[in-house]
Amino acid sequence: MYVNEKATNLKAKVRGREYYFCSTNCMETFLKPEIELRNLKILTSFSIIFGATVFLLAFTSLNFPIFASQIWQFLFATPVQFIAGLRFYRGTLDAIRNRSANMDSLIAIGTSTAWLYSTIVTFFPGSLPGSEVYFDTAALIIALVLVGRTLEHIAKGKASEAVRRLLDLQPTLATVIRDGKEEQVPVEEVRVGDIILVKPGEKIPVDGEVIEGHSSVDEKMITGESIPVEKKVSDEVIGATMNKTGVLKFKATKVGADTTLSQIINLVEEAQSTKAPVERLVDKISSYFVPIVILVAVGAFAGWYLLLGKPFGFALLAFIAVIIIACPCALGIATPIALVTGTGKGAENGILIKGVEYLERSRKIDTIIFDKTGTLTRGEPSVTDLIPLTNSKEEEILRIAAIAEKGSEHPLGEAIMRMAEEKGIEINDPESFEAVPGHGVKITYNGNEYLLGNRRLMVQNGIEVQEYEDQIKKLENEGKTVMILASKQRVMGLIAAADLPKKGAKETIESLKKLGLEVIMLSGDNRRTAEAVAKQLGIKKVIAEVLPGEKSEVIKKLQSEGKSVAMVGDGINDAPALAQADLGIAVGSGTDVARETGGIVLIKDDLKDVVTAIKLSRKTLSKVKQNLFWAFAYNTALIPAAALGIISPIIAAGAMAMSSFTVVMNTLFLRRFKPE
Repeated sequence: MYVNEKATNLKAKVRGREYYFCSTNCMETFLKPEIELRNLKILTSFSIIFGATVFLLAFTSLNFPIFASQIWQFLFATPVQFIAGLRFYRGTLDAIRNRSANMDSLIAIGTSTAWLYSTIVTFFPGSLPGSEVYFDTAALIIALVLVGRTLEHIAKGKASEAVRRLLDLQPTLATVIRDGKEEQVPVEEVRVGDIILVKPGEKIPVDGEVIEGHSSVDEKMITGESIPVEKKVSDEVIGATMNKTGVLKFKATKVGADTTLSQIINLVEEAQSTKAPVERLVDKISSYFVPIVILVAVGAFAGWYLLLGKPFGFALLAFIAVIIIACPCALGIATPIALVTGTGKGAENGILIKGVEYLERSRKIDTIIFDKTGTLTRGEPSVTDLIPLTNSKEEEILRIAAIAEKGSEHPLGEAIMRMAEEKGIEINDPESFEAVPGHGVKITYNGNEYLLGNRRLMVQNGIEVQEYEDQIKKLENEGKTVMILASKQRVMGLIAAADLPKKGAKETIESLKKLGLEVIMLSGDNRRTAEAVAKQLGIKKVIAEVLPGEKSEVIKKLQSEGKSVAMVGDGINDAPALAQADLGIAVGSGTDVARETGGIVLIKDDLKDVVTAIKLSRKTLSKVKQNLFWAFAYNTALIPAAALGIISPIIAAGAMAMSSFTVVMNTLFLRRFKPE
């Protein structure tokens, strides 16, 4: 709920930031989520077992040993009231100190009144009108509300792991060259200016500048680019990226909190902590409902006892009836039961909805942003074109290219190998092999020399490619990477590869447009490639060549224009943007941190589920609001009758049961939801 920073005295400083809280419970949950969740699970189990026992005792007409049924109910209900229910008393006291009212206030007042009235009736029979007790009502209210709190904590708890998973990306050790010797040191001990050695298959520990060597580096986790980037002397390398082929020596330029990875971590933390607080609809209603109910109850007591001269017991009964009729039994399950049903239905369709706040945000979304690489596209290149030239044949071009790339770890080489294997082509070993860094490869096979690479490789070897330039540029303008195969001073053919759109991507974009959403593609890739993919998918607005930190800035800019933004992504580079967006949607095949930061996760990695997720979220939120209405409808309508002394606490308890039944039945209709 909303916290007035000036009024509250509950605050804590974490990593240099000041946080303010509405209650002690909220503060403990924030500071020690694992301990709080463990305690909550224990108390929930305890209250369910004891509450169910009280309920059975209340509706069983058996002779009980030693004590009467009402005393047994008291013995089982009292621990629930004052052990499991202690958090509600603490929450009420905090609300009073902060001059506000919350859900805890309703629960504490309602259950305490029911428990106190029942206790007096049990041990002092005849002192109050009536002989019915409501221990089961008090105990079950606490149990049901704690179930809802537990579900909420479980759903939100994983988000706290996002920063830890980011930190896990960084290697723990670095090979540093000091005094001419290699030594492994903890990455925390690396200093700016240190010379670091990175071998093939190792992660780069910190940011730096290459001073010796040549290699290709997989930067997908940071930049989103699916094809490894060639690195040579004077190029920059980024910490936590993977060195693929060669040996690199580089000078550390950024360490500790200054590295790119650390900056991404800071962006995630900042976006998660500076989002506008989501005021629960329940708390909003409670802030008005609680004072009104108390005033009506006190007014009923004073009216009957002081003004009309009715007996004290009659006036007190009217007071109790008003409080009990307003007690939020159905209110406690209205949100969690809809959330459980909605998330369960989502899980059946490969969708994980991590909290009710994300359902609320889905209703307001008007703009949806997609990351390109790995989200809209497959995340790895595939061969798209085989163009034979100078009387060559497709099969021959593919076979020679596969022989040249046999054993290659480069994604373009792997794409050629996959296609050759799919076509059943026999791939022999070359007689000789030479890698030309940044250009391609040279091989000898059956006594002939072959070249496979870019224009520069051809020019260096005196092979003319000018007459094919139009074909090459056409392919490049379509966002494809072109490889040239040549032999005996002539070009044999062109091989083009690209990161292709995922199955169902185009249909997803069309469906989102029909929902009235503006669709934008956001990419760290070059503009030409990004626009080529966007054109295939029918996306008109493209924001390309965007670094990880800039992605969240793009979303902030759109939000400052009054737009409510959803972000769909899969990688580490998407984590800050997913956290900054009003609604983060992470695809299931993405990194753990993307999944943990996103509010909605597509488990099956099917983009069509983006549409289903938004529709299901909106439908579930609609059920939450309907449930909240029914949670109050019976009770609120009968408050005047309770104040006038027309109904007793028994009827009040019946109204609570009816509202709970209505909430459950209304929610079951959500089970009929089916994706189109």
